[in-house]
Amino acid sequence: MPLTRVTLRQFEALVAIAELHSFAEAGNRLGLTSSAVSQLVAELESVIGFRIFDRTTRRVALSSAGRDFLASAESVLRHVQAAEKTADDLRNRAAGIVRVGAPLVLASMALPAAIREYTASRPKVVVRVVDTPVDALIDHVTNGDIDIAIGPNRATGVHVTGAPAFDSPWVLWCAPAHPLARRRRVRWTDLRDTPLVAAGRDHERSVAQMRLSAPPDARITSIDVVDNVTTALGIASQGLAATLTPGYVAALAPSFGLVMRRVIAPETIRQVCVYRPMSRAASPAAQGFAEFLLTWLPQWNETIMKVSRE
Repeated sequence: MPLTRVTLRQFEALVAIAELHSFAEAGNRLGLTSSAVSQLVAELESVIGFRIFDRTTRRVALSSAGRDFLASAESVLRHVQAAEKTADDLRNRAAGIVRVGAPLVLASMALPAAIREYTASRPKVVVRVVDTPVDALIDHVTNGDIDIAIGPNRATGVHVTGAPAFDSPWVLWCAPAHPLARRRRVRWTDLRDTPLVAAGRDHERSVAQMRLSAPPDARITSIDVVDNVTTALGIASQGLAATLTPGYVAALAPSFGLVMRRVIAPETIRQVCVYRPMSRAASPAAQGFAEFLLTWLPQWNETIMKVSRE
């Protein structure tokens, strides 16, 4: 029996007639004439090889075989309707899985709050956070390991595009008893004899570049490097060193009892971007969440910076 010749319209006609016991009323429901409905049933009966309805001048009723077949037809329609709903959700960015890569502070402090707000109105969207070092963000987007990345500005190459989300100045974190904590602003020249600890090779390179661009009398001392920003903050909290980070680390650093001081003369800005692939099409869910982040992240950054200044 070549069931591939069966159409969904034929199943719809079968179910409508079975419920309404009338070809005319079934036609009204489906927007068809009664003769068109009758033709659909005749075609279906021809394909499956048995009569579905017993017809009389007063009533239309399912045959014995028709009653047995009805449940299968209804099941097919339910699955098709579910597929239509899923496709509609995906098309409208209301469903899907999104993998987002971010370094420690953004992954632990920003993303969970963003996900909570976004999925409150889109419960079928699943956002998975992927802890990703800054150095690996672009490669992971390029390779398809993640759908979106959030992190400091970096060269993207031809396969990834980055959209600016917010600017974050480099700041100094130190213990309240640190000599520099007494100053409202810190100049690069003030760091010349200050022991510093950097978190990760990305920060080490960034601070080293700033050291090289500073005048000779403003170059700061050598930097110890640890893998995680939490380690650098912990060291700073004990007064063993100070640490330089982008300002958005204000989401985490105060919990270590540290104070923030802006570094000026000159002030150095780090841009945070949302990265997406260019070499492949992102899913509607990933596109929707990326667009949400570009609006949400600046507000988040403004809030944490305001709190850290108070």
